[in-house]
Amino acid sequence: MDVRFEPSSGLHGELRAPADKSISHRAALLGAMAAEPTRIENYLHAADTDSTLAAVRALGALVDERDGVVTVRGTGLREARVPPGPIDVGNAGTLLRLLPGWLAAQEGRSFTLDGDESIRRRPVDRVAEPLRFMGAELSAREDRFPPFTITGARLRSISYELPVASAQVKSCILLAALAADGATTVGEPARSRYHTERMLLRAGVNIHRNGRHVTVVNADELVLERVVVPSDPSSAAFAIAAGVLVPGSRLLIRDVGANWTRTGFLRILKRMRGIVFGDLEGESGELLAEEPICDLDVAYGALEGTTVEPEEVPLAIDELPLVALLGCFAEGETVVRGAHELRLKESDRIATVVDGLRGLGAQIEALEDGFVVSGTPRGARGGGLKGGEIDAAGDHRLAMMGAVAGLASREGVLVRGMEAADVSYPGFTGDIRALGG
Repeated sequence: MDVRFEPSSGLHGELRAPADKSISHRAALLGAMAAEPTRIENYLHAADTDSTLAAVRALGALVDERDGVVTVRGTGLREARVPPGPIDVGNAGTLLRLLPGWLAAQEGRSFTLDGDESIRRRPVDRVAEPLRFMGAELSAREDRFPPFTITGARLRSISYELPVASAQVKSCILLAALAADGATTVGEPARSRYHTERMLLRAGVNIHRNGRHVTVVNADELVLERVVVPSDPSSAAFAIAAGVLVPGSRLLIRDVGANWTRTGFLRILKRMRGIVFGDLEGESGELLAEEPICDLDVAYGALEGTTVEPEEVPLAIDELPLVALLGCFAEGETVVRGAHELRLKESDRIATVVDGLRGLGAQIEALEDGFVVSGTPRGARGGGLKGGEIDAAGDHRLAMMGAVAGLASREGVLVRGMEAADVSYPGFTGDIRALGG
């Protein structure tokens, strides 16, 4: 589906972004592993998270949906059922990398994960290695890509240092650690999202953090009675970027998740002089059980270029395409380094973002692990972006970036394959139009 987004004269109003995708995935998976029913309020219904519900059903969990609440009645930590065929993860990279942690503990039983054409290009070797160290058997196409088969075993505890900061790989190991024979410790070179740790703490697990290391002690059972999913800051980021870029805009974004590990984009935006106000969680060494939320007040303003360093990347990985877009309108140069992980997303997001924005008139160059944008502020000759068309390449975040680019451009943008946004934000186009886009 091709959708054209014309230049906007100003966005106004309130927006409540869709429920958080990362937390929805984890709530469904932990609910399936729990001994008692888990009530999930404000669960995200999108292509990726619906794949997670289908997967836990295939593994024997009962899923009831009514009155906007998803209730998962799980099988327990070690009692997952073997489905008659492969588990279809669709296009859900989070599901592909988290689910093996649970399946690795199912002694003597084998499970195969597969998905769409895009997921078959997503590597799984980084979850396979620690799970093999713990005792599970794993095999993959070319030893790296789906289809991916996990044969469960009696797991042993390990101490493991992640070569690259990754909330998905870390979470996979932590889920496997619940059924291991002792305490498992995972270290990271930089901080990544810690939704899994918070949810495990709420489920009664003995878990603690020491700097960039987290330790989990094995458990007999999980009890996760209720999860309220906040609005997704990664989805809200597209409206925030539009509000900052389109002249005359003023937006109120309601009930956004304010977890410090999810607001890296907002810290980068503020450094670029973007006008965003909200009660965000500060960095803390303490592991808390509850997810913080806040409202965000967003307004148009002139931007300055910045440099995103490698240690910032894990906390803004999904929003880095928007940093490139913001850089097109900023004074000076915007540089992102240490973001090689972008090449392993739904598309090679370094290549697709650089090619896409260049086609709209941006001065942008690819690096092996990021990009460099030379900005031209609005009001300068040829400032910002001219416009044109962009191919979403099946990537939901590229589709929404193209839409925001159209609103802020001089001539508008045609987004080819806008339906890709349904993976995380099914109502995106309607919400943008309601704000005046």
